[in-house]
Amino acid sequence: MTMNSAARTPLGVLVLSLLGAAAVWPVAAQEDAPVTPDGNPTYMVKEGGVDKGTYNGYRRFHSTCHTCHGFDATGSSFAPALVESLKRLDYYAFKDVVVNGRQTQGATGDKVMPSFGLDPNVMNHLDDIYRYLKARADDALPGGRPKRMGG
Repeated sequence: MTMNSAARTPLGVLVLSLLGAAAVWPVAAQEDAPVTPDGNPTYMVKEGGVDKGTYNGYRRFHSTCHTCHGFDATGSSFAPALVESLKRLDYYAFKDVVVNGRQTQGATGDKVMPSFGLDPNVMNHLDDIYRYLKARADDALPGGRPKRMGG
């Protein structure tokens, strides 16, 4: 079986996805990036400004994810509002969906979240995307372009 034909099977897609995710994971952590006491990415919002990672997450989300998940992560006819999803998904569940994708049955048929495990534009900034989405889900950050702290 060639690599190309392996990629066409569900198991081949999973294996290649995991291999690809391993190739771009782990990402070097930002030195000043906020984390929770248990080491999960988190955000800082102070006087209307956000930390560097959360601002980067806004930029990265709007360069890739908003096409389906809507501007400001408020959802669309294609994909759910992540401002709602991140109220119940923890960091590890979020990461699993982004890396491996997801397929569910909806009222209008199958809904497919593609795997982004091989996309360095997403994977190299996954923690920052999570920071941005979590800040939005926690109502700590309104919609629109956030201000950067100190800038």
